[in-house]
Amino acid sequence: MIIIDRFEGDKAVLETDSGMQVINRELLPAESNEGDVVIFENGAYFIDRKSTDERRKAMEEKLRRLLS
Repeated sequence: MIIIDRFEGDKAVLETDSGMQVINRELLPAESNEGDVVIFENGAYFIDRKSTDERRKAMEEKLRRLLS
């Protein structure tokens, strides 16, 4: 799984299964956000909307449980 950890200027820091990776931000779709799950396929990055939504919902649920 590849997750956009953060943006630093024109760079994007990605969290991958093998560690952190820094790429040019322009390689990601323009609508990319921190926390999005992306897929690298055929030399391009694409947002995995389903995995991103599932991951966000799981994180919201964890936070809700912590705060209750």
